[in-house]
Amino acid sequence: VQLQASGGGLVQAGGSLRLSCAASGRTFSTYGMGWFRQAPGKEREFVATIRRSGGSTYYADSVKGRFTISRDNAKNTAYLQMNSLKPEDTAVYYCAAGNPVLSGITWSSAYNYWGQGTQVTVSS
Repeated sequence: VQLQASGGGLVQAGGSLRLSCAASGRTFSTYGMGWFRQAPGKEREFVATIRRSGGSTYYADSVKGRFTISRDNAKNTAYLQMNSLKPEDTAVYYCAAGNPVLSGITWSSAYNYWGQGTQVTVSS
């Protein structure tokens, strides 16, 4: 699976962005999809994940209630809708594909495939 993330940009605090992750191949629906982010000087951190069917979603506490992960298996695309953005959300956002066990959904090592990242900058 090859992943292509897009949709990043510069936005003011309180604004919104929607990230997209387009996948190649016919196996998109067999993978859970996750979003991670990495700010300068910090480790990559889990943001959100969605199971293969789209029936279950999980979020980091820092984004719960503001971000929404979704997927369209017919379009081989996953999304991350980000609302009420804060300056601390500034990071490079990566999408990833994999089927981690529930206890491992926040581990980057549990995902097999990664997109190239898209920069999100939130100004105060």
